[in-house]
Amino acid sequence: MAQRQTKYVYDFSQGNKGMKDLLGGKGANLAEMTNLRLPVPPGFTITTKACNEVLSSGAFPDGLEREIDEHLRRLENRMGRRLGDPENPLLVSVRSGAKYSMPGMMDTVLNLGLNDRSVLGLARQAGSDRFAYDSYRRFIQMFAKIVMGVPGDAFEDALERAKSRKGPEAKDTDMEAVELLDLVEQFKSIVREHSGHLFPDDPRRQLRMAIEAVFSSWNN
Repeated sequence: MAQRQTKYVYDFSQGNKGMKDLLGGKGANLAEMTNLRLPVPPGFTITTKACNEVLSSGAFPDGLEREIDEHLRRLENRMGRRLGDPENPLLVSVRSGAKYSMPGMMDTVLNLGLNDRSVLGLARQAGSDRFAYDSYRRFIQMFAKIVMGVPGDAFEDALERAKSRKGPEAKDTDMEAVELLDLVEQFKSIVREHSGHLFPDDPRRQLRMAIEAVFSSWNN
């Protein structure tokens, strides 16, 4: 008899509140709320078993990447959007969660999937270039700080300089779309300067890096 393949990824509809050891507290509770038909956005949870195997071997176990791809495809089909699509982009969040709350683990990454093309689709969805580029610059700052280890102060300094050019009392909300676009390019330069790498433009690469960052934060 063939050995049963280990299951590493669970859709929110596949778990329950009794699975905190495997899904973490957040994952188990999201699954329970989904079972109760509460208005939970669709998503999936990568198991603590997958995390432990990555920490033990230093590599994704066989089947994990395929399962992630399958669940992402299902999520895209349910939402009617595609990750990185320049016309109708899907944006996702990535967060960590153990059985018990553990301070020091990775913060949530929001709006993963934005790049120079999908931001145009977000602008059309929202009917606002300003909203789209403000979301994009926030995503770059958040991702670079949390996932790539770039100092957050570098981004804050660039933002303050940009605001100062509008006046001493200028706020984030005073920034216009063209100014936020310029800030996006500045933020990318900051990432390259501090990390030695370009900001990842491929949403699938963004997702892989965020997942790896969650695993790496487990022992913080």
